[in-house]
Amino acid sequence: MQQEDEARRRASPPRPEARKDEELPGWRPDRGLRPVGSLIPRLTKPVFRKRSPAAAHLMTDWPEIVGPVLAGQSMPQKLVSGTLVLRCSGPVAMELQHLAPLLISKINNTLGPGLVQRLRFVQGAVTPPAPAAQRPPQAVVPAPVEAALQDVPDPELRAALTRLAQGVYRRRG
Repeated sequence: MQQEDEARRRASPPRPEARKDEELPGWRPDRGLRPVGSLIPRLTKPVFRKRSPAAAHLMTDWPEIVGPVLAGQSMPQKLVSGTLVLRCSGPVAMELQHLAPLLISKINNTLGPGLVQRLRFVQGAVTPPAPAAQRPPQAVVPAPVEAALQDVPDPELRAALTRLAQGVYRRRG
């Protein structure tokens, strides 16, 4: 039995030693299994090289970050190595260049310090942002439900339950 185990070990090819750059942080061979969290940076780094989550957030929330006037005249294209490329209509580029320090501070205050360091302007047609969706009218909550809500002692809980009831009855009505 022992001879068979030794023969099997000798027959299997030796494992290549892990290089230092391939080792994961916090893992040592003598400690056994690795935590799953130590694999996340290795998996996400290639994806985030193509498009960072902050850049996606910047693109989707552009009107809220810079305001409706500037959002109607400019549009973020890409964010690479701290340089934000903005597409803007012709004469607006000069104005945005003067507002660059203010824009950079607004963006960095919203998304995190040091994200955008420079702005680059590209002239082109800017499509206006989609109008904000209109809120549906408040639904009428039936009197028995309204009476039951008045019995709730906590005002925050009562307000939350009222909003829930309005959402439920809006779909029904």
